[in-house]
Amino acid sequence: MLKLDTKPEGTPPKPHESRFYHNLVPAYQAVWPAVARRRIFANLSSLNIAAGAKVLEVGVGTGLALDAYPDHAEVLGVDLSEAMLAEAETMIARKKWSHVRVRPMNAEQLEFEPESFDLVTSFHTISVVSRPDEMMREMVRVCKPGGRILVINHFRSENPLIARVVDSAGGLTRRLGWRTDLQMNELLNELPIEIESCHKDNPLSLFRVLVAKRV
Repeated sequence: MLKLDTKPEGTPPKPHESRFYHNLVPAYQAVWPAVARRRIFANLSSLNIAAGAKVLEVGVGTGLALDAYPDHAEVLGVDLSEAMLAEAETMIARKKWSHVRVRPMNAEQLEFEPESFDLVTSFHTISVVSRPDEMMREMVRVCKPGGRILVINHFRSENPLIARVVDSAGGLTRRLGWRTDLQMNELLNELPIEIESCHKDNPLSLFRVLVAKRV
């Protein structure tokens, strides 16, 4: 039986410090692509990423989204989980990609100069970090003015009934390292961005797609 990390109520454990997180890699690879892959690919394709664009993916994991980026972009993925990065590196080597790299890094403390990337993306990561507001500020900080930010994630529903139903699972999800009560408005408060779109791919989806431009 897996031993889950425990922390005070309301404080998610850091996934990279959790044995559960490291043991999640096989299940993640087996199940998650079917859930997330089509959504990620469709929304990345819609951005029409320019030749030579510098792209940063925060929370790259095992590299689920990496083959959605065009070969003419320069892509760097960062993540704290060495187990997941090892899987991503294996795929990069197997596919002989020269335009993609990955490296370990804390999403809340990105080790890049301000305004370094044309596009900053993150898929289903911001609700598993300890300080999502800090991660979002860092993503904005390293994005060039005029550059774009793409985030796909679950955010707390604006429908009170749906929000209460999802919140009822919060005790379990916090033990697994992610939260269900993340509110988008609080996350984006006072950031130097313009929201281009915020939508669900279908009305029944649990996930929202946020596209913003750095100003």
